[in-house]
Amino acid sequence: MSDAASNAELTPLYHGPQNHCFGCGAGNAVGLRLTFSVTHGEDSAGSVVAEATISDQYEGPPGYLHGGIIATLLDEAMSKANRAQDVTAMTRQMSVEYLRPVPSGAPIRIEGGVVRVEGRKRWTEARVRNADGVLLASATALFIAIRDRGTG
Repeated sequence: MSDAASNAELTPLYHGPQNHCFGCGAGNAVGLRLTFSVTHGEDSAGSVVAEATISDQYEGPPGYLHGGIIATLLDEAMSKANRAQDVTAMTRQMSVEYLRPVPSGAPIRIEGGVVRVEGRKRWTEARVRNADGVLLASATALFIAIRDRGTG
């Protein structure tokens, strides 16, 4: 994933209307309702991005998002990067770097990508940037692809 994602061609990543995911579900009245798109640029193909403004109802300190919400934004971006490759995967472990406070009620950009795949293991990365492109938080994670229920 690179900064070229900001100039890439985008395709929306859709979910069903009854999706109750806290991060992206339209069917979750208290969720974040993030909408991600898949990038198609030369340097960022397969990465995902979302533009969002997160309400003050998700604050920690006044004026800034709660750290758990920031982690959710990053986790959601990495999950969607897997989904963009037609893989459903669950977070096994995640490391977050909180670099600067993330403001509530202000536009942010969330980016995610898959870095490496080895069997069912999928290493990912994500970033949260402000409207000026300043990096506010980043994460890396290991996801494990879920087997179909019928395959054990």
